[in-house]
Amino acid sequence: MKLSAVLFLSAVSTVLAGQTLVFPTQTSTSYVEMTPLKPLNLSAFTLCMRVATELSGEREIILFAYRTQHYDELNVWRELDGRLSFYLSGHCVLFKTPELGPMETHLCFTWDSSSGAAAVFVDGRKSLTKIYRKGHVIRSGGKVILGQDPDAYLGNFEAKQSFVGEIGDVNMWDTVLSDSTIRDMFNGKKVERGNVFDWESTQLRTNGDVVVVNREL
Repeated sequence: MKLSAVLFLSAVSTVLAGQTLVFPTQTSTSYVEMTPLKPLNLSAFTLCMRVATELSGEREIILFAYRTQHYDELNVWRELDGRLSFYLSGHCVLFKTPELGPMETHLCFTWDSSSGAAAVFVDGRKSLTKIYRKGHVIRSGGKVILGQDPDAYLGNFEAKQSFVGEIGDVNMWDTVLSDSTIRDMFNGKKVERGNVFDWESTQLRTNGDVVVVNREL
């Protein structure tokens, strides 16, 4: 690896507050690996991010991927028909929501194993609740990436499923946050940082054509 690339990766691995990731083009090589603060052995979660893309209505888009050696443990998608979904080691739960577009959207996905309750929040507004994978547990020991859908452990990427656009403020908790907390987060208020992923401190490793952009807070 060239020295310049090493320095770039080192810079990306520092504080990310006020920064976003831009994936400028469709590729099968560009992605970002995220290092969790704790193992992803989860019986509940809240996953939030800010997303903008101009691919709306054209094709499916991977928004978040967590895969172990044998399973897609948690994958989040914008489906071909515009619906949002997430998959927990099998079939998905789907939500009909306002479509993503070039203007930034704040997304949160929530799920609780004890009840199976699953929901999505778009710019602070909650969808209806659906019941999905009651009693399931997300297993640890895998890799989390942004930008690609791994059909094998950190590999077998397809350009037509890659993320193109801007993504940032990716935070994850091992609990379901309250509706009011998610609304506060959308409105830019300070909330307790994610204990699985905290965008202000999570280490990232970029691969391929990914640009880190500073933004005003």
